[in-house]
Amino acid sequence: MNFSIQPVLENEHIRLSPLHESDFDALYQAAADPKIWEQHPNPDRWKKEAFQNFFEGAMTSQGAFKITDRTTEEVIGSSRYYDYNPADNSVFIGYTFYKTAYWGKGVNPMVKKQMLTYIFQFVDTLYFHVGAENIRSQIAMERLGAKKVKEEVVAYFNEASRLNFVYAIDKSMFI
Repeated sequence: MNFSIQPVLENEHIRLSPLHESDFDALYQAAADPKIWEQHPNPDRWKKEAFQNFFEGAMTSQGAFKITDRTTEEVIGSSRYYDYNPADNSVFIGYTFYKTAYWGKGVNPMVKKQMLTYIFQFVDTLYFHVGAENIRSQIAMERLGAKKVKEEVVAYFNEASRLNFVYAIDKSMFI
């Protein structure tokens, strides 16, 4: 891999910066709302012990971001690149969440546009794991132009495996 999966990405509204161990408290504060996780594969991530495991997985991935509102400098969520595959020149984007105050405000499309614009300089295809019961994220994928390509059971970092839908978007669909 001849590129970074943790660059700083930003526009006038949001900043994605590499996640660091010191970001735990601020990111947990953003994640501590049960509503965020009710459709996710692990709905207990709002609990500190479950979130600690999620955070450890994010740090282990070496591709995780904290997402900051540039106006307030408030940490509002996280996303990450993971599972780069040189054989088919692809990478996954996922494990994304936002504070509920930012839902419906266009934050997810802004974040994904930053991430896609950057990574499509280096890969041809992006994949997204979306929990089979996560209707909100499935709708978000469709709005982004991603297509459901398969279903698979995903083993989460120190969590039970869960059924996920895999969505894909390739460079030609985005440009």
